[in-house]
Amino acid sequence: MAKTRDHIKAGIDFARNNNVRLIIRNTGHDFMGRSTGFGSLAINTHSFKSTFFLLLDFFNYTDFISRCSVYPEGRELLRLANQQNPKVAIVTGECPTVGFAGGYIQGGGHGPLASYYGMAADQALSYEVVTAAGEFLTVNADSNPDLFWGLRGGGPSTFAALVSVTVKTYPETPAAGITLSLSTFDQNTSWRGFAAFHNLAPRWVDNGMFVYYELFGGSFNIRPFVGVNMTRARITEVVQPLFDQLRSLGIQYNAQITEYPTFFDLYTALFQDEGAGITALVGGRLFTKRDINANGNAIVDAMRRSGAGFVGHIVGPRIGLAAVDNAIHPAWRDAASFSITSVNLGNTATWAQKQQAQQQLTNQIDAPLRDASPNGAAYVNEGNLEEPNWQTAYWGTNYPRLLELRRKWDPQGVFYARTTPGTESWEVVDYGRRLCRRL
Repeated sequence: MAKTRDHIKAGIDFARNNNVRLIIRNTGHDFMGRSTGFGSLAINTHSFKSTFFLLLDFFNYTDFISRCSVYPEGRELLRLANQQNPKVAIVTGECPTVGFAGGYIQGGGHGPLASYYGMAADQALSYEVVTAAGEFLTVNADSNPDLFWGLRGGGPSTFAALVSVTVKTYPETPAAGITLSLSTFDQNTSWRGFAAFHNLAPRWVDNGMFVYYELFGGSFNIRPFVGVNMTRARITEVVQPLFDQLRSLGIQYNAQITEYPTFFDLYTALFQDEGAGITALVGGRLFTKRDINANGNAIVDAMRRSGAGFVGHIVGPRIGLAAVDNAIHPAWRDAASFSITSVNLGNTATWAQKQQAQQQLTNQIDAPLRDASPNGAAYVNEGNLEEPNWQTAYWGTNYPRLLELRRKWDPQGVFYARTTPGTESWEVVDYGRRLCRRL
């Protein structure tokens, strides 16, 4: 358990000097299993737990900022922000227990405020890090600007270990939320309702909204629509086209519309802790406004034909956001929907069964989604370990620059998290027991 930055440095130096596989673990939220590694040295950073709120002019951003150590979880950070005078808000993840300043922000970081203020990586103003060479660095637009670009969305555990990050905060605002469920378990009815909802995703993000939904079998539930700086009347007005379409399709639904004094009140009421220790293999797809507007029905049809259940996020980081030059896949700037797919495995699954399930996920479930969204992408924090052409899928045209950065800042390959820049030079062999450089 690392409790100081010197502990982090000692771990990195030991791994580098002794050729030991290294894992940097914050809260360990990684569907892709990258917070563990056979025979590795794991540096646990989640004991870092200091947060400071300051009012100052910081790189032309004049307002409250927050300097966070790597540990604070999303809900804890939002609670601290809500206790300030005046109250402020920060872009964090949807799951309340995801650590803020680890892989979450390094991979991009979407969440309930992202459609309104941008991705978590867009908020970063400065980092304190330990490099693969064991150096302590301050990284921002003026100091090590190339590394600053890469740390904002270039992938978890890729360029350096984070000690702290300074991010923008925003004045707290009222918010409104809607939970909605269809009064049916008939699959045909659920899919018709889902199509009406998903084809309106560009409308939701154009109004700065975030939506979390679950679609499994004949059950489709939205929990919730999030309207930042919206009243009950305003969020009803924005969502009314969906209500109208559901009624015209003869689909009964239950909707609860609630207004909250602050976003934090909405968050604590509508976002609950999620289970840990899943045994599923996970994939997914990011759908752009362009693809949904042109091929919305084809996308929904592909989702249905995949045979999978979905956990989805309607999110598009644009509203009120000036252009941000960072490593996030450019497709995020036209995003409207991100859906997570999965194949469940039992705790006793054999290696052969796991391989078969991975093939099913990649080639049967995710493939139709890729085909239906030529302008889409994948998300490195919640993606498929066997994503074809993952360099392009996760980073698009940014990848060549990221690969150069990796070779500059970690030429020995001290850091390793699969499907991050530069890891194509390595492979895990012997049933996951050894990490070796490719010949």
